[in-house]
Amino acid sequence: MQTLETALKTIIQDVDRLIFRGIEEKYLSDALGRRRGTAEALVFPLNTQEVSSVLRYAHENHVPVTPRGAGTNLVGSTVPVKGGIILDLSRMNRVLELDEDTMTITVEPGILLQEVQAYVERRGLFYPPDPGEKASSIGGNISTNAGGMRAVKYGVTRDYVRGLEAVLADGTVLQLGGKQVKDASGLSLKHLLIGSEGTLAVLTKCVLRLLPKPETAVSVLVPYPDLNTGIRSVLTILRANANPTAVEFMERKVVALGEDFSGVRYPRPDAGSYILLTFDGHQSEVEANAARVRELALENGALDYIVLTDPAQAADIWKVRGALVKAVEAVLEQEPVDIVVPISHTADFIRFINELEASSGMRMISFGHAGDGNVHLCVVRGNRDEDIWQRELHTNMDAAYAEAYRLGGVASGEHGIGLSKRRYFLRETAAENLAAMNAIKDALDPLHILNDQTSYIKGDTDHAEPLSTNRQLYRLRHSPDDAHIPSIRCGKPVSGLSGF
Repeated sequence: MQTLETALKTIIQDVDRLIFRGIEEKYLSDALGRRRGTAEALVFPLNTQEVSSVLRYAHENHVPVTPRGAGTNLVGSTVPVKGGIILDLSRMNRVLELDEDTMTITVEPGILLQEVQAYVERRGLFYPPDPGEKASSIGGNISTNAGGMRAVKYGVTRDYVRGLEAVLADGTVLQLGGKQVKDASGLSLKHLLIGSEGTLAVLTKCVLRLLPKPETAVSVLVPYPDLNTGIRSVLTILRANANPTAVEFMERKVVALGEDFSGVRYPRPDAGSYILLTFDGHQSEVEANAARVRELALENGALDYIVLTDPAQAADIWKVRGALVKAVEAVLEQEPVDIVVPISHTADFIRFINELEASSGMRMISFGHAGDGNVHLCVVRGNRDEDIWQRELHTNMDAAYAEAYRLGGVASGEHGIGLSKRRYFLRETAAENLAAMNAIKDALDPLHILNDQTSYIKGDTDHAEPLSTNRQLYRLRHSPDDAHIPSIRCGKPVSGLSGF
């Protein structure tokens, strides 16, 4: 029987793009590094044909495959829990075409968001999706339907994907959508893949919708005495037809951590919270909208209304907001949580979280996208040992997710489900919905080789191992040396390789 190594060397003839031993830890985990998987091969394809050939081999030999981009995922979606092949698409990172007539750009999935944004803006164009991590890959953004700070005005990644080239688990290449605006031609397989977290197919080309670059943009920082006052004022601002691009909220205590992390200082340190807004468009429109919001904010309890006219100051203020998760992580071990509720219930959910924090004694730092109800929490470990930390974290998150669903929300606004949210998602999602999702998985990937046991996929409850209390990675139950990949059958581990 042909070995995995021999087979992959036949497909990928550049040995520098194949690693079989000594795979770096970063490829076995996600951005947080709290869960570790195992793999027998790390592959860096350069084109669709190589992706297709690798998947065809994996399908024929029942070898698990974990697709991966820039590795910025926060919920364990890129952890290879079943072993097998890590398919790293980071070297498929080219701009293939800019079509100014159709206002589209065609790129490979490994290109970074910040590279796409810079490329089109130099040409007077604009790609609106703007998640906090600008070094994330476009393929990863699409796979999690990333939102970000500009979703209030412009929507999320899904709204800017015109077409996809995707490779199914058996190596079949699909062309989905295109440059056209309208498409009522059969089922929208393109939209099915957006947000699927690498469980249905591997993306190899992406056609993205662009807009004209806004004439101007201005940011405003609005300090409030407390978070509830700031959150309550957001609905008033949104109803005023002022059309803000972004509406972010931050507690003072998390801003202080961001200040220490970045070296940037916010004005009005006496505030309990801040609302950070951006307006963009034509100069006159931006000025009028900012003035309208100033009046509303001061009427609704704002301590001040600070227009950030200095571009450098505005960039620094936004730098702090974009680095909040990293800022907390730098000084406190924490679990980052992404939950979304209807905008009208944002204040209710924050109130619940504050009550949960008080009753449980577990610190929970809040910030997020006030304009779309997307709440981010940093749940802090403190001095809890590993067993107590895991138990109390799950208990409190059970309560938080249950409350979000009770208010009409869902488990994730933009991070995906991955491993860390799977237990809550499976518990709170209707059985009929889960059955439909899993039927689609079975139809497109009947052997479950693609990113199995993550997100919506039912079955085994095994997980990759978490970090130990001394912040070193646990070893898996079985060493990679025990595995013999050609013998793997998904769901039926053999030769000592357990299904994680």
